[in-house]
Amino acid sequence: MRRFSFVVATAMVAVLIGGPVAQACGFLVSANGAIRLGKTTTFVAWENGIERYITNFTFEGDVESFGSLIPLPAEPVDVRRAGDWTLQRLQIEVGGFQRLGGEALLAASADGAEVLFRTRIDSLDVVVLKGGGDDVLAWVNENGFNLPEGPETDHMLDFYASRSPYFLAARFDAEAAAEDGFISGDGIPVQITIPTPRPWVPLHILHGATPDSEIIEADVFLLTPDRPDLLYGEGLSINRSEPASTLLLDDLRSDENMEWVPEDGWFTHLVLETEAANVVYDLSVGVDGLAPSFVDAGFTRFEPNLQHLEAMGLEPVNGVGGDIASLMIAGVLGGLVAGVMVRRRQSD
Repeated sequence: MRRFSFVVATAMVAVLIGGPVAQACGFLVSANGAIRLGKTTTFVAWENGIERYITNFTFEGDVESFGSLIPLPAEPVDVRRAGDWTLQRLQIEVGGFQRLGGEALLAASADGAEVLFRTRIDSLDVVVLKGGGDDVLAWVNENGFNLPEGPETDHMLDFYASRSPYFLAARFDAEAAAEDGFISGDGIPVQITIPTPRPWVPLHILHGATPDSEIIEADVFLLTPDRPDLLYGEGLSINRSEPASTLLLDDLRSDENMEWVPEDGWFTHLVLETEAANVVYDLSVGVDGLAPSFVDAGFTRFEPNLQHLEAMGLEPVNGVGGDIASLMIAGVLGGLVAGVMVRRRQSD
């Protein structure tokens, strides 16, 4: 059976392009300072309709100066501390690392934003919110998360809230973090469990608080039952796409809270390295016969007819990493999508 992967250019529908907001994840170091990752790292594993999203929240030293917010595709069923060194092990797998020396604690919901879940992970306060962009922004700022306010932030939150009303907000208890020995740049890995038919990785959020000309660097690791179909924009590229090794899966499974890691799966490593101005999209992952979503990727508010794209006569290419056979589609597809580059690849 032939499978497809899509690469979409950055000529997007104007109403969906947002502005900056506070970056949700950054550098990670274990509590004892053993290994620090040099850029944003995210691990997403999906199996049988369950996505486990692992990222890191970074301590910046002054709890009043920052907040962290992650848009979610659906309501999570669990939020907990992730493995102590899972993200570091994934970096080691691709050769990119360097060595260097729940209780409810938050205020009641403001009008409009519903608090669905609260917990404390080490010195990190975590809350899951449901609401529109304006309501979520009002809640986090009334409760000390201190995201920047302005048109860019409003646009960014609307960009996500138009697709899903769920957000995860986090902040460090500065005093507790200092008692735990944290210094600026140290972080806590968090695992979010979300029922969803296909994985989704928010990337546009990384543009937040970053000048358009600044380079954004990030690693995204995927673990899926089979090779996934991918939909994303300019600046993101596939570095590895292969069956996950037994050694890697065994190592991941041995970490704390990682016993759910399957016995086999497909390992994908994507690298983001581009100017912030290009990061106006998210990563949608097609799995289990379900195509990736143009809506999840942030390109349209309604799914285009993919049969229409296939009827345009695109030629297949030989697998991930081959030369891309692309076609720039003139005009607007279904009145929604402009400037789409599509590539197809043959199945294994």
